[in-house]
Amino acid sequence: MNIYEVIRHPRITEKSTEIQERGEGRVMTLQVHKEASKHQIREAVERIFEVKVAKIRTTNYLGKVKRQGRYSGRRPSWKKAYVTLKPGEKPVEFFEGV
Repeated sequence: MNIYEVIRHPRITEKSTEIQERGEGRVMTLQVHKEASKHQIREAVERIFEVKVAKIRTTNYLGKVKRQGRYSGRRPSWKKAYVTLKPGEKPVEFFEGV
């Protein structure tokens, strides 16, 4: 799997912002490919953002069931990774110059 396929996009929510503030900017929250392993996520983050990773925690989310009248369907399942950078690493800024 290509390193650019592993990381889908950053998850910027209230919870992820709070986690980043508590960790002094060392924690990133990313949506990743559903079948990506922690080793692949570590390699992709280190090569794309040019930082050193201390640890990675992943969670799998089951897609929600949504209804439209009598028809029901399911949103796609996805995977989230909490990436903690090593001490002394520069935090990654997603909204530079906004």
